[in-house]
Amino acid sequence: MAETLIPLEEREVEPPRRSGGWVGKLALVLAVVALAVACLALYRTLPPGEDDPQEPGERAESPTISYRDRELPVLEGVAVNSYVSDGFSVNDRGWLTYEQDGKQAAIGIDVSAYQGEIDWQQVADSGVEFAMIRLGYRGYSQGVIMPDKNFEQNLRGALDAGLEVGVYFFSQAVSVWEAEEEAQYVLDAIQGYDVTYPVAFDWEFIAGDTARTDGMEPEAITRCAGAFCDMIREAGYHPVVYFNQDLGYLSYQLDRLTDYTFWLAEYNAVPSFYYDFEMWQYTSSGSVSGISGKVDRNVWMQ
Repeated sequence: MAETLIPLEEREVEPPRRSGGWVGKLALVLAVVALAVACLALYRTLPPGEDDPQEPGERAESPTISYRDRELPVLEGVAVNSYVSDGFSVNDRGWLTYEQDGKQAAIGIDVSAYQGEIDWQQVADSGVEFAMIRLGYRGYSQGVIMPDKNFEQNLRGALDAGLEVGVYFFSQAVSVWEAEEEAQYVLDAIQGYDVTYPVAFDWEFIAGDTARTDGMEPEAITRCAGAFCDMIREAGYHPVVYFNQDLGYLSYQLDRLTDYTFWLAEYNAVPSFYYDFEMWQYTSSGSVSGISGKVDRNVWMQ
């Protein structure tokens, strides 16, 4: 793993624990609001006389998507969410999974140093099949790249336990140059490891504090995501873009990122996000054997 030596006076405070792009109770409140609005949006698409909302893949064509207090144009060329609610179920070990046309989704988690010491064999024995591991982050005050202190330990532990492994980088890039710097940092760090699952670009606004990314426009955020993903793909890995519904609808220009797949954070029983995605982070408060405290749970639809 390549290491960046950073003077102590330049070291950053670590970003808050990821929770779908929001923090603490605010995340729960906004998730409830988003669910209510999404249900209203589905109701509006019903033909007269129907009582039940349509499955995501059966939505009537509409020129707009209702989200919060906005009517957003449907983006051309972006695949639509086609998952059906009947495909989601909880298996005998208590894990949410998804099956359609005989294809079963993989069960996974994502972790960082916030989870502390992890017993990866217990994690694997609980039914987990893959882990997305935070590799590092860019600080939101001075923009210094920092490693996740548990990255190598988590990566080796997950691989030794027989799990498939992917990684994510918490970005605060404000330019294409910084996004490419982050991608190179990631590629240097995973060289020699068997990373078979996606390499994710996780860019988020910082809630509750002043950040150098405050006020960034959708075009700039989208260009950063594209630059990062281009380098990851050219190196032979599978790039994905992580976002919650706010970022997906209001910040990213998803029609400019159709070469890549999406990792959605939406904490509901069934995802209501209009557009397609391949990985779904459905809770930030899961429990898993071998991990103390809360952990994000995911399914990978590939």
